[in-house]
Amino acid sequence: LDPHGQNGSYLLLGRVAPGVDIHHLEPYVKRLTAVIGQRFQYAVKADKTRDAKIVPMRDELLGSIRPAIVATFVAMGLILLIACTNVAALMLGQVEGRASELAVRAALGATRGRIAQQLTIEALLIGVGAAVVGGVFAAVGFGVLARAMPIGAWGESASFDWTMFVAAFALALVAVLLIALVPALSLRRGDLRGALIGARTSGIQMRGGRLERGLVVAEVALAMLIASGAALLVRSVTKLYALDPGIETKGIAVVDVLGSPNIRSGARGRTIEELMAALAALPGVRSVGAAMKIPLRGGGDSFDVTIDGRPDAEHTFTYFRIVSRDYFATLGIKLHAGRTFDNSDRLFTAADTNPTLSIVVNDAFVKKYFPGENPIGRITGGGFNAPQRIIGVVGNVAEAKLTDGAEPVRYYLGGQAPWWGNHVTFVVRAQRPGDATALLESARRGVQRVAPGYAVEGTTTMERVFDSAVGPARQIMALLTLLSALALGLGAVGIYGVIAHFAARRRRDWAIRVALGLRGPVVVRHIVGQGAALVGVGVAIGAVGTVLLARLLVSFLFGVSTVDPIAFLAASLALLLIGVAAAFIPAWHTATVDPAIVLRDS
Repeated sequence: LDPHGQNGSYLLLGRVAPGVDIHHLEPYVKRLTAVIGQRFQYAVKADKTRDAKIVPMRDELLGSIRPAIVATFVAMGLILLIACTNVAALMLGQVEGRASELAVRAALGATRGRIAQQLTIEALLIGVGAAVVGGVFAAVGFGVLARAMPIGAWGESASFDWTMFVAAFALALVAVLLIALVPALSLRRGDLRGALIGARTSGIQMRGGRLERGLVVAEVALAMLIASGAALLVRSVTKLYALDPGIETKGIAVVDVLGSPNIRSGARGRTIEELMAALAALPGVRSVGAAMKIPLRGGGDSFDVTIDGRPDAEHTFTYFRIVSRDYFATLGIKLHAGRTFDNSDRLFTAADTNPTLSIVVNDAFVKKYFPGENPIGRITGGGFNAPQRIIGVVGNVAEAKLTDGAEPVRYYLGGQAPWWGNHVTFVVRAQRPGDATALLESARRGVQRVAPGYAVEGTTTMERVFDSAVGPARQIMALLTLLSALALGLGAVGIYGVIAHFAARRRRDWAIRVALGLRGPVVVRHIVGQGAALVGVGVAIGAVGTVLLARLLVSFLFGVSTVDPIAFLAASLALLLIGVAAAFIPAWHTATVDPAIVLRDS
């Protein structure tokens, strides 16, 4: 915490005593940081106590993914509602199809409660079977589903929980029971008498028809919520992938290596040089670079900075990076002025006194400290207690997040700067862009062969690093896209079932009209129009609901408004097209059937 020190970011872990509210400790932390601030007299912009805060460990671990989990569960809840309304609408149609049977039972003395009990038991039997099948799919596909959830590395360690399985199974049975009550409660004694008098043309169609239409509208509205949310995220993620991170991502393998902290920096530097040579010798490798921290993986470490000839300059900090000579070329970081590190930048030894380090800075560094000036050859200080001559200027790269603004950065040559950390990342450029993944295993074996005392923490590709930097929005987009496809499919089934039922109920009427000269296209247009009207109402209601619920996605959107017209239009058109297609099938069947066959069957 010394103001002249080079570090200033610490994470302290503490166990709270039983019965103590963690938030009651905040005043103590504020008093402590105030005392430290008075003791060291920090400059305003170099105050190492200004961001001190105390948070529960759960919030620290789940803070970034909590909104993603909430959004995911809301989407899954909507899918459950869509499925429930879908099945309820189809069951209403089935009950109307059995109107004459139920009317006979009522005429023979069956009470309304008895008939409702029969319908409920039938629905429960089907629901239990469906829940068992769904449970099998859930158990078998749990790993895939867990990795698809926007919970980062937590998905890799998630395990199947039988308690949650039983709870989900019970929820499914409750949903089945509630669905079964819809057609049961729609029965009335008057409806059944009417069905007995004219089973073929009346039944309970007016009461059930309105309820069926209402359920389909609700189903479409819920599908609109999910589809428009997916469209918003697709638009947002597309914009994120269009951002320039300042590096090339294709064809680059990434190998994270961890050495023992007991190894001296000089020995560690020699091992790193040996590892780079071994990796460069692998078949299919074009170049190799090394760094203590690569782009898109957090802010990293910072040093204070001074400018030679500006003794009164404000005391500030900038990021610093320890890199190898070929680091810039391997990642494709563009050189804008001067040069990058080469063999003329020799590695210093302990015998060197007062060495001048060569450094490369980025555009943001030049903009902040040398606006309108040529920085090449200028001397800076701070960090490593040695003067540093600027030899080159490179482009800005995305350091922590894709959407963060450019920050000033200084690059030091590993081995010249007297420090190589025990954690080093190697970037390996393949000769062909598509071969990065193929290099991962050979790179791992190469590290283990040359430096068996070093652990390979992990291997990946720069494209996957970029995907991770996009954040949970990418996973939520994929999940919502899948769920929206499921919602659209369920909506299509619901629309088809209701329109088919309506068409079948008026089958004799349409047959008479066709026999009297009504053209088939008119029949198709009328029936499809019914389906389109239901979809239109559902889309309108769903659009209003989307505006209200879109705030759940605000933290995942980039460059897109929650009322983005393109996303809304895409979701609306998708629903309308699917609704029209679903209604067209029963409409075409009704228009093309032989009227004589229908009238004879009637």
